[in-house]
Amino acid sequence: MALQLLFWGMSFLNKHIFFDLDRTLWDFDRNSKMALHSILEQENLIDKCFGFESFHKVYQQKNKLLWKKYGKGKLTKEALRYERFRAALKVFNVLDEEQICRIGDAYVELSPKQTILFPNALAVLQDLKKMGFNLHIITNGFVEVQYKKMENTGLRPFFEVIVCSEDIGFNKPHPSIFEHAMREAKAKPTCSLMIGDDYRADISGAINAGMHAIWFEPDIKNTLRFENRITALNEIPQRAARLLGY
Repeated sequence: MALQLLFWGMSFLNKHIFFDLDRTLWDFDRNSKMALHSILEQENLIDKCFGFESFHKVYQQKNKLLWKKYGKGKLTKEALRYERFRAALKVFNVLDEEQICRIGDAYVELSPKQTILFPNALAVLQDLKKMGFNLHIITNGFVEVQYKKMENTGLRPFFEVIVCSEDIGFNKPHPSIFEHAMREAKAKPTCSLMIGDDYRADISGAINAGMHAIWFEPDIKNTLRFENRITALNEIPQRAARLLGY
C-alpha cells in the first residue's frame, strides 16, 4: 500500500532501468566461491594449495588483474578462461596443464548453476515492473554464462534487452555499450537509469553516456562520494522514482 501511495499518479512506462548483473543482482562472490571450492575438492587440490582460503585469496588477485586486461582488449576470452587458474595455481606449484584446462572448463560450467541473489532482488524487480519501468541488462560477462545465470535464478523474464559486451565488442565503461543498449531499448539517456556495483564501469560509464545512475555498494568499501549510492536493493524503487519521475 505504501508503495502504491508513493507512486500514485506517476507513470514510468517510457522510463528504462538498466542493471548490471554480477555483484548487483547475482551474488558473484558467494556463487563463485562455492563453485571454486567444489572444483578444487574434486581435483584434490585443497591440501596442495594449503587450504581453500589460501587459494581463493591468490585466485581473486590474479583474476582481477586479468579481467582488467580483458576489459582493455589486451586478453582474449579464451585466454582469460584458463590463465586465471594457471596464474593462481602456479603460486602453489601446480603446473599440470591438462588439469588447469579441466578446471577452467569446469568453472564456466558450474559457476552459472549457482543461484544466490542479493537480498530482495526478485521482489525489487517485481515492484519496478508493477511501477511500469522497462528493465534491461548491460553486462561485461561472457554471453553463454550470463544467460545461464539469469535462467537458473528466475531473473530472465524480468528483462527485455540484454546486452553482453562481447556481442558488440565494447566493455563498460565505453560509451558505445550504453548507447547500443539504449538504442535497442528505444530509450533516451534522460529517461534511462543504470544500476551497478562498479563505479568506473557502471556509474561513470553511464553518466558519460548521459544516463542517470545508482551505485550499489553493500559493503561501502570505496571512499568516493556519490549522491545516489545505496547499500540495499530495496532502496531502488524510491530512488528510481525520484531520478526518473516527472
